[in-house]
Amino acid sequence: MKKILDELKKLNIKNILVDESLSKYTTFKIGGPAKILIEAVSDEEILKIIKLFDEKNENYLIIGNGSNLLISDKVFERPVIVLDKNFAKIERIDEVTLYAESGASLKSLANKALDLGLGGLEAISGIPGTVGGAVYMNAGAYGSEIKDVVTKIRCIKDEKIVELDASEANFAHRRSIFQEKGYVILGAYFKLEKKAREEIKAEQKDYTQRRVDKQPLEYPSAGSVFKRPTGYYASKLIEDAGLKGLSVGGAMVSKKHSGFIINTGGASFEDVVTLIEKVKAIVKEKFAVVLEEEIRIINE
Repeated sequence: MKKILDELKKLNIKNILVDESLSKYTTFKIGGPAKILIEAVSDEEILKIIKLFDEKNENYLIIGNGSNLLISDKVFERPVIVLDKNFAKIERIDEVTLYAESGASLKSLANKALDLGLGGLEAISGIPGTVGGAVYMNAGAYGSEIKDVVTKIRCIKDEKIVELDASEANFAHRRSIFQEKGYVILGAYFKLEKKAREEIKAEQKDYTQRRVDKQPLEYPSAGSVFKRPTGYYASKLIEDAGLKGLSVGGAMVSKKHSGFIINTGGASFEDVVTLIEKVKAIVKEKFAVVLEEEIRIINE
């Protein structure tokens, strides 16, 4: 690991942390110490880092704000690249198009659109994730998905910075080509529509209130744990199975929204994984439906 650190310093990479707890970088507040964590600041810096890791055959992990992530609480051996507040610029390209770097939060992007009188992001404005993470998993809420507003994605493909048309992204329900191919998302272009600011603001407020009313936002979590099974709702299956409040250690199926598993305090990676498996097994036994995780689970 020292060799990699030395190589990174030769590349003049500045924001390097050693033995940094990943629990600070996930909304679940779970995660062990990363031997090397880099807070990237530009496309060019990320490309240099990726080229170095590829040259050294070094596996790595890229995360945003960790809002859809459950990560092992053991020592994390792979270098971690974080694309967050240091990589979060948003700019206007034309009358109805915005470009946002991967680390920009969906909330900040929606607020920028609101300031400019551009609609189209209202339903997803409350998703607690970054642009990169949202594109990676085609995030969505209340009938809207990222694919509805993204036109191009800037990414690293085969050690080159390229721009993919949205039609090349293979977007599907919580899926994209970026999961399949491992391309590194640098940012995305959003085509919006002119709309009255008061109307945008009212819709954002409505969606925010729905989240507050229905979701356990007062606890650390990774959002909805399971994808929607065809013909069903995961949360209803879990509720109908009588699993609200089921707990393992500090992890619990939320009593407010059964699609969420929350960290009630001190939950470990194993607590959450064990609870997920229990929920899946009981739902399968009762309803013959196999639940599939929507969150990314990374176990070192």
